[in-house]
Amino acid sequence: MANIITVTNVLGPLATNCYMVVNTDTRQTLIIDPADRADFIIKRCKEQQYKVEAILLTHGHFDHIRAVPGLKKEYPDIKVYAGKEEEDVLKNVNVNMTIDFPPEMTLDADIYVDDNEKLELIGASIKCIHVPGHTKGGMCYYFEENKIVFSGDTLFEMSVGRSDFPTGSWEALEENIRKKLLTLPEDVVVYSGHGGKTTIGREKMMNPYFSDF
Repeated sequence: MANIITVTNVLGPLATNCYMVVNTDTRQTLIIDPADRADFIIKRCKEQQYKVEAILLTHGHFDHIRAVPGLKKEYPDIKVYAGKEEEDVLKNVNVNMTIDFPPEMTLDADIYVDDNEKLELIGASIKCIHVPGHTKGGMCYYFEENKIVFSGDTLFEMSVGRSDFPTGSWEALEENIRKKLLTLPEDVVVYSGHGGKTTIGREKMMNPYFSDF
């Protein structure tokens, strides 16, 4: 099992959590949801001697992708991963909402992943969990051996993501959180797109949206 740490950076106008997941032995690093301020992210990686290997996107909304072009310019060999169903979101300014929060931008991931696909990055095994509802291609990333999951705007501490944006669905969000996230071990730590971290057990017990779980 890789020894990893998670570094949280709160960036952008919506206080989005941009995560750096670092293998402490090799300094290999994943950036999850580079929300904004590519210059800040790059500076921090250089200061800490992080070796950026890839970018993982939980979904394609503007406040989770803004720094991707700057990072790709600095690290041209890294790959951007996103859910297969999220391609239309990334490539449409009306759906990724950059038309409402300019400058407008579109994005194409290098690699689109499927539900239950396994990634081997930074020495860790990562399970891709497709959880539509906030957007149609929302993807959570589960580090099973390390007992952490990155949920984007799907599951929050004591709350859930909005489902009223383009391609969203409350029915899909509720069903998939119940089936795919709340069935994970209770001691799995949840790192969300906004706000603080929590655990699966805590959300099963106290999240008001799932009081009957």
